[in-house]
Amino acid sequence: MTSRDTILQRLRGELSNYPPVGEPEPVEVWPRENPSAEEMAERFAKELAEVHGELLRCASIEDAQRQLAELAAGARWTALGAMDRPMVRQAAADLTAEMVQWAKADWPPRRIAELSASVIEADGLLADTGSCLIACPSAEDRLLCYLPPACVVIARADQLAEHLPAAWPSIAPRAADPNLGGEFLIVTGPSRTADIEKLLILGVHGPKRLVVILLG
Repeated sequence: MTSRDTILQRLRGELSNYPPVGEPEPVEVWPRENPSAEEMAERFAKELAEVHGELLRCASIEDAQRQLAELAAGARWTALGAMDRPMVRQAAADLTAEMVQWAKADWPPRRIAELSASVIEADGLLADTGSCLIACPSAEDRLLCYLPPACVVIARADQLAEHLPAAWPSIAPRAADPNLGGEFLIVTGPSRTADIEKLLILGVHGPKRLVVILLG
């Protein structure tokens, strides 16, 4: 028997004098408080404002159509790149065909960057951080979130979740589906960066402006 074997045998003998260690108690990193829908909406609005995002609440799709049209007119947007999704189609119904350009697979990044703004649809909202979950199955969907100088997210109040673990059951099936490509993006306000002197600059790595139109 080598000296190593002797040491290990002594250690095993000593350890055998202690009771076995059971399974550790699970620790919930994000405990659920189950807030009401309105409490989550208020938390989302507060957190979004903290990261320089904007929230427009709408009681109906007609109100959302009016808000988006007024937003585009006020910002003097001339070309909106839009995800071809149901809520975006509905919200953009009052805009002219010349203004709205529906994203296509053959769009080069430069074309997307030259748009005035993008209009995208959320697949979920996180109240605790004011974040939007965006499913991007294609490259043009993903680039619409990054390249235009402004980004408008259309979402419903019933998509609000307390935090990411609470939202996971609704997004996990899509994330696990091998027939659906792409990825989920978590968008939290406009792009922000700061230098060593802590000078905050918006819009360096993505949109300078983020507006969430919340239905309901």
